[in-house]
Amino acid sequence: MPRKNMPTLPKRAPKIDTRRGAKKKPCSFCQHGVGSVDYKDLAQLRKYISDRGKIRGRKVSGNCQQHQRDVTDSIKTARELALLPYTQRTVTERRSGRGGRDDRGPRGPRPDRDGAERSTEAEVAVEAVEADFVSDVDVEEVGE
Repeated sequence: MPRKNMPTLPKRAPKIDTRRGAKKKPCSFCQHGVGSVDYKDLAQLRKYISDRGKIRGRKVSGNCQQHQRDVTDSIKTARELALLPYTQRTVTERRSGRGGRDDRGPRGPRPDRDGAERSTEAEVAVEAVEADFVSDVDVEEVGE
């Protein structure tokens, strides 16, 4: 309960309906008297899937609530049975936004300031082990 000395917030204004003249799409299943949606009727189900593979919403497809639920269940069943894909493969022309290396060339060993290629830590460690091994072998051969 607000205190007496605290001002009360004004109530929200009622929302205005912006779709006054817009007419709701009729449900195609109700119009044609279809009782149930079949998961094997792929041509019909593809109408309710976007080009990216997403299930279209009720406002876009125009289905009533019951038939939209039936369409969703049928699409999901068809996906599980591998009749419909979960996603569609899309090819984009855009470059990747984050961390893309396409414009900078391939990765590789970076040259030192004097132009010689740098070696990684692993290569240095391998070279050190090989040098120790060679020196041990040389000492044993000389000692014999």
